[in-house]
Amino acid sequence: MDPAPAKHYDSCNNLALRKAARYLGATYDKALASAGLRATQFSILQKLSVHGETTITGLAEMIAMDRTTLASNLKPLVREGLVAVESSPSDRRARVVTITPEGLSRLEAALPLWRDVQARFEETFGTGEAARLRASLGAVLHTGFQPWAE
Repeated sequence: MDPAPAKHYDSCNNLALRKAARYLGATYDKALASAGLRATQFSILQKLSVHGETTITGLAEMIAMDRTTLASNLKPLVREGLVAVESSPSDRRARVVTITPEGLSRLEAALPLWRDVQARFEETFGTGEAARLRASLGAVLHTGFQPWAE
């Protein structure tokens, strides 16, 4: 096999991003486990606590996730009574997601755990570097791709 193509794989943006996301995601998952949440669930609860009720489509856009994957991620939160999903009164086809009082309570219990791992990451990686990383990753979302367009 020609070794030249291997160099191209070493510069794969997708692989580099996914490796870092798995590493950091597992770190946040481990930190949040004692609150009974995974990092994605924490993010969903956090967005709902800030934005109030929103449609599944709106929430999916906020967290850059396709609607099908979001629906799968919502199921355990609904089962545990942390969020409610109901038909929209104005559009029966739309589903509205709301954080429940139990969801707010779980989020509050998880916040110190999240703050701790957030602070440890910034201490290790560097506060400025972490801010630049978030800005760079945010910019990725504006590159013009439409991964979930139907």
